[in-house]
Amino acid sequence: MDALQPVRGTRDLIGEDQRRHAHVVDTARRIAGLYGFDEWSMPIFEDTRVFSRSLGETSDVVSKEMYSFTDRGGDGITLRPEGTAGVCRALVSNGLTQSLPQKVFYAGPMFRYERPQKGRYRQFHQIGAELIGPGEPLADAEAIALGRDILAALGIVDQTVLELNTLGDAESRDSWRQALVGYFTEMSGQLSEDSRARLERNPLRILDSKSPSDQALVADAPLIEAFLTPAARTFWDGLRSALDGFGVAYRVNPRIVRGLDYYSHTAFEFVTTNLGAQGTVLAGGRYDGLVADMGGPPTPAIGWAAGIERLSMLLPASPIAAVPVAVVPVGDAALPAAVDVMQALRQAGIRTEMSYRGNVKRRMERANRIGAGFAVILGEEEVARGVAQVKDLAQGTQQEVALGAVAAHIASVRPA
Repeated sequence: MDALQPVRGTRDLIGEDQRRHAHVVDTARRIAGLYGFDEWSMPIFEDTRVFSRSLGETSDVVSKEMYSFTDRGGDGITLRPEGTAGVCRALVSNGLTQSLPQKVFYAGPMFRYERPQKGRYRQFHQIGAELIGPGEPLADAEAIALGRDILAALGIVDQTVLELNTLGDAESRDSWRQALVGYFTEMSGQLSEDSRARLERNPLRILDSKSPSDQALVADAPLIEAFLTPAARTFWDGLRSALDGFGVAYRVNPRIVRGLDYYSHTAFEFVTTNLGAQGTVLAGGRYDGLVADMGGPPTPAIGWAAGIERLSMLLPASPIAAVPVAVVPVGDAALPAAVDVMQALRQAGIRTEMSYRGNVKRRMERANRIGAGFAVILGEEEVARGVAQVKDLAQGTQQEVALGAVAAHIASVRPA
């Protein structure tokens, strides 16, 4: 019988891969906490309307990439393709729209039916942050600064550049949309089939097209800068001023529109050249209409998400696994004392293992195999005297230590 393999577009996280993954999440969680963000956990599947309402029927995510199905009760269910819509649904469902601002951090798996490639999977993982309630540019700058500081804490911020754009307010976008329709209509014969369909429904999506022929046309398309209302221009100027206040460097990229329909005003991406075509590692924007789409009141919000797989690939070094201690009982009579020592070490925060069977030679071989830093050897004679032999496997030295002091001794001499 053939051995079963992971489904295409998924992978197992084991050993170094899992340590990198956990390091990204733990670091992001710590920095988000410093900014006052609380962690939320939402279901990995939702009513399909959570995403079809919020992401836009014309977005590639909704039209091509969602894992949607009808469950046994006849309900339309979708595995979450992103985290923001679920956070906004949770805000409304839990009656939190009157308790603003809400600063939310999340981490977990997402699902999209995409072509698997380096750094992109069909089950992938994201960290994300949502700042819900404030409508000021200062909030956008703080959310972006949080992302910058997480990248800095991971040691990868110097591998990235923050690219920034404005999508303006509704009036600005309406004027820009009309100009885009006029421009692309004249070029419709050169557009891809997907972009011709977008031209009728949402021409802004053409700006996201990956088609080379579309991209050539996009290069000369009208920019929103010329259509900003005075209010939108004031917001745009305020954002850049606030970013300067946070010490966040950026460059303006007028072609950033993001791939989802709910964005307005701020759009941004931290990009890198170190991952080939998958250059965006953390991105987001302002979405002032999304909470209302979930049945709540009109509520301003800003947020971003980052792919854990891509961040993991940029880490300058792999997190080092904790060096364990091996407890080696000599004979069955030493087992009770060995278990007591093992548990005392664990309670002291020291990773500890003990083989379930085998003579001393085999147990010591396993200690070397797992990379143990110390071996705690207990024979009947040592147990009778209330001591253990603690062997430093790196130095080759051995010392007799009282049973009740083993944990404190190892904690004092092992590397930090």
